[in-house]
Amino acid sequence: MAKVQVTQIKSAIKRPQDQQLTVKALGLGKINRTIEVEYTPQIAGMIKKISHLVTIKEL
Repeated sequence: MAKVQVTQIKSAIKRPQDQQLTVKALGLGKINRTIEVEYTPQIAGMIKKISHLVTIKEL
C-alpha cells in the first residue's frame, strides 16, 4: 500500500464530536501536526470525513 502524509491545518474545536474523535484516532490534535500512515480503505474514510481540516500528501 502507498503511504500518505496527513497534516492538520485547522482546529477541531466547535466541530461535531465524530470529527473530533476521528482527528484524535488519526493521532492528530494540534495544528501543523503531521502523521505518516498506510493508505488503507479505513484511513481513506477517516481522511474523507475530516478533509476540510487536513491536507494530504502522497509519499
